[in-house]
Amino acid sequence: MNPIYQAIQASAQRRLSYADYMELALYDERYGYYMGEKAKIGKGGDFFTSSHVSHVFGKLFASLFLRLVERNHVPPHICELGGGDGKFARAVLNEWKKKSPTTYKQLTYTVIETSPKQRERQLQTLGDASEKVKQYKDIQEFRQHAASFSGIVFSNEFFDAFPVHVITKENGTLYELFVAVDGNKLVEEKHPLENERIVEYLRERQLSLTDGQRLEVPLALKTFLLETARFFRHCVMLTIDYGYTDEELQLPARRQGSLRGYYRHRLIANPLSYPGEMDITAHIQWDALRMFGEQAGWQCVSLLRQDRFLLAAGILQYLEEHDGANPFSEKAQQNRAVRSLIIDEGMSAAFHVMIQQKGVDVDWEHIWAQREFLPFS
Repeated sequence: MNPIYQAIQASAQRRLSYADYMELALYDERYGYYMGEKAKIGKGGDFFTSSHVSHVFGKLFASLFLRLVERNHVPPHICELGGGDGKFARAVLNEWKKKSPTTYKQLTYTVIETSPKQRERQLQTLGDASEKVKQYKDIQEFRQHAASFSGIVFSNEFFDAFPVHVITKENGTLYELFVAVDGNKLVEEKHPLENERIVEYLRERQLSLTDGQRLEVPLALKTFLLETARFFRHCVMLTIDYGYTDEELQLPARRQGSLRGYYRHRLIANPLSYPGEMDITAHIQWDALRMFGEQAGWQCVSLLRQDRFLLAAGILQYLEEHDGANPFSEKAQQNRAVRSLIIDEGMSAAFHVMIQQKGVDVDWEHIWAQREFLPFS
């Protein structure tokens, strides 16, 4: 992984912050994990997302988005942060076109995707629906083509791949953890905390560490929210990811932090393993997303576990009757997919959905298809 070693050798102190390491390991133009040819999502990749369980996931969100538009809460514009291989976008566009051809003509779908290879895969996945989609490599490029955005902002496992700094506390002293080289091996080093931006983050978030605790500091998340504050005008934002609240961060099980890798569907505890060849993620801090979102003008509506959100949005309507003779029929497969998304031990138990709104006042009681699964919590 030459860029990482070269950057370490070129630095005055012969080390990189974890944030700089992640930036190179994930996003270096030649060697970064997300920039390579290899498939990232699905059976042949390193991880699954809910969009790959079934097209029902995208169809359900299409219905929710459509209700927001038809009730004049937001215009028919979608901005998907991340985008992956385009399966979610395809499901949303196909369902929207089927349910509301009139608003489909007005619909615009923007995808923010860093990887040029993933942008290629998106176009292949979308097929004819690609005529509705505009792609940009980052939010800065999008802002060069649009003065502002109003509509629906959606992301699924987007913020967990943002670079993070890592700190720890030992014998009452705060340290920042760095990546260095020992021989030919990447190793971790600790040095007394000097980064004032991290100190400020801890102060404004009112976070304190106990001895032996590690914590990821998502300065990139804060920067993203504050720098896009003026760009996002009248919007509803739905963020799906795995993460912790501040209360959960204090639990003994969270003392070692959450930075880890995913390689061929295996969880890798050491984030310095397989640099450039594996995904590296950190659980997002929901209270940080809420707090810095509020500073950027976003009102937090709710934080729901994904299965409860899917039930409230009406996923049960996608359960279909069938004769049961063929367990591999399309209806049978769809029913299994729906159940896998809502059962307690399914993947939805690990994910939450945060809803935020800005410049709009949505009557959420009249948006949900299944109100008995609310109120919000």
